[in-house]
Amino acid sequence: MLIASGSELRHHRREMLDTTQLDHTESDAAPRPQEPRGCLFALSQPPLMIFLAVIGCLLLMASLHDLLLL
Repeated sequence: MLIASGSELRHHRREMLDTTQLDHTESDAAPRPQEPRGCLFALSQPPLMIFLAVIGCLLLMASLHDLLLL
């Protein structure tokens, strides 16, 4: 929630606590290797899936038009 006071806006609640400088003993002892992200991760992204669905629908409509109306 924002509260207007004069010409500036300020937050009603305090800022979030910075947890990046807290206890790192567990992460320093055994750093986990990052897993490589493959093709399935890229295909699971919503904008790409929407784009592929639109292209697929256009191809389907064009093929049905060629088969049924021409």
